[in-house]
Order: sequence, then structure tokens, then C-alpha cells
Amino acid sequence: MSEAAPATADSLAAVLQTQQAAIRARRVPPTYAERIHALDLLKDKLFEMRHEFAEAVSEDFGNRSHQETILLEIFVLLDEIRHTKRHLLKWMKPRRVMPNWQFLPGGAKIVYQPLGVVGVLGAWNYQLLLTLSPLVGALSAGNHVMLKPSELAPITAELMRKMIADIFPEDYVTVITGGVEVAGEFSKLPFNHLIFTGSGRVGKIIMRNASEHLTPVTLELGGKSPALVGENYPLDRAARRVVNGKFSNAGQTCVAPDYVLVPEGKVEEFMETAREVTTQFYPTLVNNPDYTHIITKRHYERLANIVQEVRDRGGKVETVNPASEDCNIENKVFPPTFVWNCPDDTTVMQEELFGPILPIVTYRTLTEAIDYINDRPRPLALYYFDNEKKNINRVLNETVSGGVTLGGCIYHLPQNNLPFGGVGDSGMGAYHGFDGFTNFSKKKAVFIQRKVAATMLLRPPYGKLFSLVIGTLLRNWPAYEKFRKPAKKG
Repeated sequence: MSEAAPATADSLAAVLQTQQAAIRARRVPPTYAERIHALDLLKDKLFEMRHEFAEAVSEDFGNRSHQETILLEIFVLLDEIRHTKRHLLKWMKPRRVMPNWQFLPGGAKIVYQPLGVVGVLGAWNYQLLLTLSPLVGALSAGNHVMLKPSELAPITAELMRKMIADIFPEDYVTVITGGVEVAGEFSKLPFNHLIFTGSGRVGKIIMRNASEHLTPVTLELGGKSPALVGENYPLDRAARRVVNGKFSNAGQTCVAPDYVLVPEGKVEEFMETAREVTTQFYPTLVNNPDYTHIITKRHYERLANIVQEVRDRGGKVETVNPASEDCNIENKVFPPTFVWNCPDDTTVMQEELFGPILPIVTYRTLTEAIDYINDRPRPLALYYFDNEKKNINRVLNETVSGGVTLGGCIYHLPQNNLPFGGVGDSGMGAYHGFDGFTNFSKKKAVFIQRKVAATMLLRPPYGKLFSLVIGTLLRNWPAYEKFRKPAKKG
């Protein structure tokens, strides 16, 4: 299949109009069987092409572990599709709810209806997962979908375009490729819903563009997700799990721990295990198929500047490069780096890092640690390591974040029965599983009024019977004396 022609504002609008016309032509939403068939097509093709995608992702990065792509993207997607298929029939059924007792014997129900055409703007760091997972939710809800993968992973984006074109007609699901200008025009289309995954800076632009048509948006952003190690939690276990969560995909993960809070006086103890574990995971870096490269030289340069600023400001920096290899901007290999004693106004403590740099912050009391977290924008994720229930409840109740993993990192994200989404600066809306189905559905409220209804007593002209009924409903008859007709004068 040939490569797609460059997209323009007019061609994007034409694709959207084609999908809208297809929806109008069929008149009724896709049936359960049709939705299952679509999910099966996606599942089978994704499984068939899993190794091609792993190779494409690795080419886009310069190197990324094939096993990591299979585990963190392909498996998670296939598992989400299996979960969706297993529960979709139940999700689609109208949900009966109890009407207000005053309206009995009437009935009430919620009907889940497709929104129409959903637009998806994916992200380069997990191009497959963050583009196709919203697709699963949108298809399960009965929508048509336009996908725009990130231009920073073009090989994966083009392979995705070919896969989708092989299994779906353009008026049902299509992939749009192209650069930043295409993404900008894409976000201006009058979708029935738009979901974007990326930075907060770009998220503001996307939201501004979508507002022109009052397009509802789901924003999956990021932020500085903290990992908080409790006073009595085994430090070696916490270090091992934080390191694993941080350096997977070389830290280029929206829910990676962005900094770790450890009890005062325990930095060196934490570092002892962190060095050891990092060396075990990545004994070499440059030619190690398990260690991911930085996506672009521009991103590499940003990370190098962040570390240099820490050095210039008197902070402590330690890189873990077991084989003493030449890691540089040309090979885009950035070594795992720990920093501490950093001034609070340095970039490393202010911005989401999105790379293999882990700041270490110390605290004296749990209250101080919670205050430190709450003094910053609400993060996409929070990780807490503690075995004491009282402390766990404090952290859960006194902090606000998109999601939480206790005793580990990242694992709340792939849970099919948990919503995935941010809050405040880290985003709005959520999806995955049933939350994905409802996020891309209109929950239509339906009330059924029977032949005989109590509301018949609440029609004009308003007389004594009305006063009696409304007074009884409010259980305050004297207050409704004013409803009585005034006495005639003379």
C-alpha cells in the first residue's frame, strides 16, 4: 500500500464529513455483533503484526527493547480488547434506575448512545498504546474514529495507518499522518469528542482549538508524579521498584515517577540499592537492546541542559554507566542519572522530566512530605511505599492525583477496571474499560410516563387540590397557604 498523501485542512474536513455521512446513512448505532467484529479485527491484526510494530517502534527511537514494546503496549492493548469483549454486552444494555417516588408508577433508564465521530491525538512515547487504547473505547461505544499518531514516531505511525486501512473502511476508522501543522488542523475539526495525550503546554492549544466548536475533550497530560517512601518501608525494595518504573523506556513515560521522597538521612542507603539495581538491569547502555534511546536529539539536549543546571547550581549528580561507555547526543543514549540537593527553582524540580533523570528529595515527617506534594500541581500518578494502614489512608485522603499505585509504580495504569486519567494540570476525563465505553458515549436520560401519573394532579388551574398535593410533598402545609385564592373583596 502506498503512503498517504499529505493531509490538509480541506482533506481532513472531507474525511470527517465522510464519516459523519456514514453515520447518518446507517441511522442506527452499530450493533453488539458489529462492535465485537471490529474489536476482533483489531485484535487479530495487532497480534499478527506485533513483531513488525516492535521493530518499527525501535527504529523510531533508535533503539527500544522489542520485549518492552510487546509487554507495555501490545499485551496491554490485547488484554484491554479481551476485557472489553467480555463485558460489552452488559455495558451496552440500558441501565434501569429508580425514578423519584413522586413520579411513580413512571420508569427511568439510562441509554448509552455513540457520540458520533471521535478524534484521537496519540503520543510518541507509547505510540501504539496511547493511540489504539482510545480506539478500543471509542469502537466499543459505537463511534467512528479518526486517529492522528505522533509525528515524532513516523515509522510506527505509517505502519499503523496501513494496518487500519487493511481492516477498516475510511468512513469507519482512519489514520491521519503528518507533522505538527496537521495535528493543529486535526484538533480544529468539529469532532463529537477529542482525546489528546501529551504535554500540558500542547494540551492548552488543543483545548483552545477544540473550544471553537465546543468539542468536548479528554486530556491525558503528565506532570511530576511523586514516589513517596514511608519511614518504615524497606528502602531496598522501594528503590528496586522505583528504579524499574523510572528507567523503563528511559523514563519517557507519562506516569513514570518524576521524583522520589525519602526519609531524611537515607539518601545514601537509597542510592546504594538504586546503583546496584540499575547496574543489574542495564550492565551496558550503548548497545544494550533493553535500554531505550531518547526519541530525538532535541529531547536529549534538553535533558543534558537540565543536568548541567543542577551541577551549576551546586546539586549532586550521579550517573550509572557500568561499562563507562560514550553516551552522547549522536547515539541518543542518556545514562540513568540521579540528582539530589537541588535548589527548588531548578528545572529538574519544576518541569516534568520525561527522561532517565531521578531527583531525590528528603523529608522529616509524613506531614512535610504530603505538604511538599500538595504545594505542586496535581500529578497524573502518585506512588506510596508503606505497610502501615494509617499512613496509607492519610496519603490517599490528603493528596489528589490522577491515580495511585501502592507498593509499586505504574501498575494502576493497565488495570481494566480502573479509570485512567489526570486531574487539574495533569488532565481531565478518563478512559479504559467501562470508563472508556462511557467516556465515548452519551448517557441519555430517559423517563417513561405511564397512562396514569401523579403529575396529573399538578396541572393548572392551581387550586386547593394542588395546594394539598404540593404541601404534602414538601410536608409543610402552612407555607402553602399563599396558594389559596384570595378572598373576594366586598
